[in-house]
Amino acid sequence: MSTTLDQTWYMTQRQLMAIVRQPVFVVITLVQPVIWLFLFGSLFRKVVELPGFGGGSYLDYLVPGVVVMSAVSSNMWAGMGTLEEIERGTLNRFLTTPVSRAALMNANVVQQGFSTAGQSVIIVLLGKLGGADYPGGIGGIVLLIIASIMLGTVFGAFSNALGMLVRQRESIIGINTFLLLPLTFLSSAFMAPGLMPSWMRHVADFNPVNWALVAGRSAMSADPDWGDVLSRGGGLLALALAAVWLSTRTFRSYQKSV
Repeated sequence: MSTTLDQTWYMTQRQLMAIVRQPVFVVITLVQPVIWLFLFGSLFRKVVELPGFGGGSYLDYLVPGVVVMSAVSSNMWAGMGTLEEIERGTLNRFLTTPVSRAALMNANVVQQGFSTAGQSVIIVLLGKLGGADYPGGIGGIVLLIIASIMLGTVFGAFSNALGMLVRQRESIIGINTFLLLPLTFLSSAFMAPGLMPSWMRHVADFNPVNWALVAGRSAMSADPDWGDVLSRGGGLLALALAAVWLSTRTFRSYQKSV
């Protein structure tokens, strides 16, 4: 008998194949990060000259911000895929099979993790082509991508849970739109903490988006602060596990309702 892990991988492959059959979708998901990377990079390149920013290249600073924000914005819509499975009746048909319920829910999150990793690698490479420098080397880049995957898991699992609870596209769109901008600007995605108002810095300390940014940027620096990397990374891991647990619980509630 196959294990839950085997079943999760099988269901993940099913979702990955659906993406492969729609290459245009992959291109579309990269449009927004590219806009952030090069338009924001050109528009705000002189901000590094302001006292308190810390100098350096703004593109170097921006690349981790775009990687993290891409992970947030793409994973926030995971619940739409779950909702589509419900509307088509596909999910209900799987409920008649012996496949693990955890595999049914977590496959979407794992697929999003692969997509997040791929997007992150492309953004990092585009940044390099644009002149960005990564003093932390391959190890720092890998840790940034891991942080973005864990953050994406938080929002992907939360979005799945939301899809199970509200079961309306309009509600998911409204909630995601409401959350994206505050999460972005109450973090150090585009601006150094030294130039942020004090109240924003305090809020950012509790923002998981900022945890991923602090961990990723520190890992990519020439002299990483491993305390920041481990503490923020540990916080993201705990939050990701909690979000996956919540997603599984809401799925069980959905199962009882059908």
